[in-house]
Order: sequence, then structure tokens, then C-alpha cells
Amino acid sequence: MPPSTETPERAGSAADGRPRRLFVLRHAKSAWPDGVADRDRPLGPRGLRDAPAAGSFLAESGVRPDLALCSPARRARETWELAAAELDGPVPTRHDPRLYGADASELLDVLHGVPDEVATLLLVGHNPGLEDLIPLLAARAVGDALDRVRSKFPTSAIAVLTWSGTWTDLRPGAALLTDLAIPRGARTDSG
Repeated sequence: MPPSTETPERAGSAADGRPRRLFVLRHAKSAWPDGVADRDRPLGPRGLRDAPAAGSFLAESGVRPDLALCSPARRARETWELAAAELDGPVPTRHDPRLYGADASELLDVLHGVPDEVATLLLVGHNPGLEDLIPLLAARAVGDALDRVRSKFPTSAIAVLTWSGTWTDLRPGAALLTDLAIPRGARTDSG
């Protein structure tokens, strides 16, 4: 893993008692070109607009992930590349093949392997796994965020979960869902 650009004071969350943060980003809207395998589907026009808006949401939230774990599917990679371009500087990123097609339990296994020095993680992936992971981890939420996730976790949506402890401490019901955003890019006359 490339070294984090975060300060040592921020990196040691579990040791200093500050909560961990998990940002869950569903890939932006993809295209469905004929003859293209699911894993190779690119972003569609709406996805190309919405992915940078997701990055703007992260930047405006003051989010600087210590690590991004991203599905290797083209639409997820393109989403993260466009979103990351809105942040101030590069974020260490791993394209993890386990994220493609993973269910909530498999995603939790991936999260349990996150290094302890990571205080803030961004997970970029797919439904239904992400949509099932969020209510699995969050027994409670601020406002109606949990009901909204249970109803639908659309493309480009970002859920923010917090808890105290290490990544291996993350268990069903242990997190608080603090935010749910659905950033949308500006629509032009052409579409």
C-alpha cells in the first residue's frame, strides 16, 4: 500500500479514541453497450456527470480518505477516478477483485482486513451488496437515512458510517449511519 499523506495525529484513530469513518460510494450510472461484458461496462452520460459531483460532495465534506478500496469493474474505476479528481491530492487506492459481485457478508470480510492505520476508508462498489451492507452495519441513523437506504441506494449515492474501534471490531449493528447523500451533476441541454 502506498504511504498515506495524512498526518500521524489523524492516522491513529483507534489508539486515540476517535471514531472510524466508512464512506460507501455506489458507482455512477453505467452504460449498457451491446456485446460488452458486465465487468467492462463504462459510465453512461449521467454517470459522467454524477461521478464528479460525488467527488465534490466528499471535498465539501472535508473528507480525505486514508485509503480507497474500489471494485475493478470499469464503471466503479471510472467513478472513483472522476470523484477523486475533485479532491485535494491523490488518495491511495486498491482495486480489489473481491468487491465485484460481493454480498454484504463478503464486503464485511474485506473491511475486516483494512489496516489499523486507516481511520477513514472509501469503499466503491455495487448493489445489491452495498445496499445490504449499510443496514447490516448501522443499527441506528441520523434522521431517516437508514429508511432511505433500505428503500433505495441509487447510483452515485454516498453513505457515511462511524463507529469506534478497529476495522476488525466492525460488526453488524455497530455503526451509526450519519449521512446519506445522492450527489447529482449539472444537466446540460444535450442530456
